Amino acid sequence: MTLRDHIYELRHRLGLAILFILLGGVLGFLWFQYRVGPIPSLGHLITGPYCDLPGGTVRFEPIPGKCQLLQTQPFEAFLIQFKIGIAAGMVLTAPLWLYQVWAFITPGLYARERKFALIFVGFATALFAIGAVLAYFVLPKGLQVLVSFGGDQFVTALAADKYISFLLTLLFIFGVSFELPLLIVMLNRVGILPYQNLKKWRRGIIFALFIFAAFATPGTDPVSMVALGVAMALLFEVAVQISRVHDRRKLRREEAESQTDLDDDEASPVDYSSEPVEATPASDLRSSGYDDVT
Repeated sequence: MTLRDHIYELRHRLGLAILFILLGGVLGFLWFQYRVGPIPSLGHLITGPYCDLPGGTVRFEPIPGKCQLLQTQPFEAFLIQFKIGIAAGMVLTAPLWLYQVWAFITPGLYARERKFALIFVGFATALFAIGAVLAYFVLPKGLQVLVSFGGDQFVTALAADKYISFLLTLLFIFGVSFELPLLIVMLNRVGILPYQNLKKWRRGIIFALFIFAAFATPGTDPVSMVALGVAMALLFEVAVQISRVHDRRKLRREEAESQTDLDDDEASPVDYSSEPVEATPASDLRSSGYDDVT
């Protein structure tokens, strides 16, 4: 394809991807208010960590027994619902718009590269989802610690935009942080980060992971910090063990393919024995176009 055709193809693929995201945003916008069978509404899932705070928390409830967020600006509820709907729509329609990106990239890849790319995307998606789910279950405990500092002198009435931003940031931080083992394994596969270096740097890296967790989490609660730090340390250890197995197999394969028992200045053994050669009859040579001189 010419450069012009590539640009047209890119425009076509991006257009389809944006269309799928918008359609998913419409579904997410509707899901915010309505439940789908046994699946609760998106609004209930979003406000769940806040509404699940223990009964001892002094929470502002204009309607007794009904948990709600504060809308402090006109049109704020619609914008928040739209933003969450788009985010949920991107997740719901991820296979559709990711396929458009894949269809544009894959013609320029070899079969082996396509295989590794699919494995990478699959593991990256699964790890991000696991991290986001962990953050969702950690959030109520973190909120409980954060809102308990005021005691009886403060009432908890979280503004919708602040709470949603805090929630989405925490989900994103946990999801991205869970990509650490995949990054380490990929660097080990290409030979940039061997197991011996990981083994030597293990303590320093684990300490750095806990420092990162302390600064990366949007809240100042110890629950989310410790949860993220411990999870990243465990995932890092899993990646280290995978790298150890890979390097050991690689070393065995290299030893089998090379003469490891020879010195650098010693020549490889060569078999100089002759083998008998079967003579070709003259009749066959003449039939193939060769004359007696040849």
